[in-house]
Amino acid sequence: MELILKQDVADLGFKDDVVTVKNGYGRNFLIPQGKAILATSSAKKVLAETLKQRAYKEQSIIKEANKTAEALKVLELKLSAKAGEGNKLFGSINATNLAEVLAAEGHEIDKKFISIAGGLVKRIGKYDAKVRLHRDVIVNLPFEVIAEAK
Repeated sequence: MELILKQDVADLGFKDDVVTVKNGYGRNFLIPQGKAILATSSAKKVLAETLKQRAYKEQSIIKEANKTAEALKVLELKLSAKAGEGNKLFGSINATNLAEVLAAEGHEIDKKFISIAGGLVKRIGKYDAKVRLHRDVIVNLPFEVIAEAK
């Protein structure tokens, strides 16, 4: 079944992509949730026209995302957390915590666009996260988890 995505769907595609999925997934989940529409010939023509109009706007958005990416590359993020024996944290560090630290640095990035390798950080050390600023601009963001001063 061929569908046009109306919004980003994790592990499937981005908004306005034409994707092929199994019939049940499309009919029972994507279409009722409002995440996709059937890719009929008329819908494809409308999509082509909107993509053509959006191409110009897209260039300025990519330029802005690249500017933000350069600013993120020079940041040295240190997150402090309570830690116990063996450098284990009393909780975990996740994308929400990283988004809050980035907001404090002046970069408002939604937590759903941040993915930490392994999902959660449960020990003190250096880690990497991927930040998707645009479908074409993905930045690798190194950060360090340090023990909170007692």
